[in-house]
Amino acid sequence: MHLTLAAAEALVIDALKRSGVEEGNSRSVARALVAAEAAGQGGHGLRRVVAYAAQAKSGKVDGIAKPVVFQPFPSVIQIDACHGYAYPAFDLAVPLLSEMARKQGIALAAIRRSHHAGVLALTVERFAEAGLVALMVANATASMAAWGGRKPVFGTNPIAFAAPVPADDPIVIDLALSRVARGKIMAARQKGASIPANWAFDRDGQPTTDAVAALEGTMVPSGEAKGAALAMMVEILAAPLAGANFSFESTSLFDDKGAAPGLGQMLIVINPEASGGSFAASRLGELAAEISSDPSVRLPGRRGQNARKYALEHGIEVEDDVIDAILTI
Repeated sequence: MHLTLAAAEALVIDALKRSGVEEGNSRSVARALVAAEAAGQGGHGLRRVVAYAAQAKSGKVDGIAKPVVFQPFPSVIQIDACHGYAYPAFDLAVPLLSEMARKQGIALAAIRRSHHAGVLALTVERFAEAGLVALMVANATASMAAWGGRKPVFGTNPIAFAAPVPADDPIVIDLALSRVARGKIMAARQKGASIPANWAFDRDGQPTTDAVAALEGTMVPSGEAKGAALAMMVEILAAPLAGANFSFESTSLFDDKGAAPGLGQMLIVINPEASGGSFAASRLGELAAEISSDPSVRLPGRRGQNARKYALEHGIEVEDDVIDAILTI
């Protein structure tokens, strides 16, 4: 089905409100999921609506909760998502951190008792569009073993980074530390499709092309031992340093069973002028220009940015089974 972005957001808002989610939270979630869909990240887009709604109905996520801010230090805020969706916490963090970073040079937000972080690129990009540099990490339900092991300890634990480019779109990097985002395997399961053999291991630690077996096993880390080590780094930043659950303590983001996931995210925002002086912005532009001068190279983030621009003008195509599932919530 072809939908405008506004129509897609209205579809999601209605489904979440029917599930007991407060209107403001519904709008925040809808904007994030539709933006992910528009950016070509379907695993973090509209296919999440059914699980999000079911979790609101069961109480696994609090659809009425509003995030609460504490400021224990001048450059640090703690945000308690109160077991609600993550996106309202991000919406709260962006203006607060932006103002703090401009005044103090750097600002940090630690978010706890949170939910699925979605496409981190969409959050860090908001800072870069305002001339700031942002780094974000998040943990997720355990799906990846420490290197050499079979027991899920870490989530896919993404890292995202964005930096402004004068008179151009920001540079945006968003990496799951598994070989692929787990949402791609979830989407394959929903479609009844197989997956490449290098995406995941089954319960016995063997490569699998079966999406169901993959979700019951573990993800292959990107870069093998290096990716697993980076996942541990993210786990430390997003869980104990944010006051959140470890990945192995969190419940699934794909169903409505169990307690709230209680995940964590950390955002670090830098005013480039504070650290690099008045020429920092122009130097970022020089780097972008040097990279772009190679005709074989595309700056990180451009594919998603171009896809969203196209979707804003032309709308998006959503699979009929996804639409039917949302309408029957």
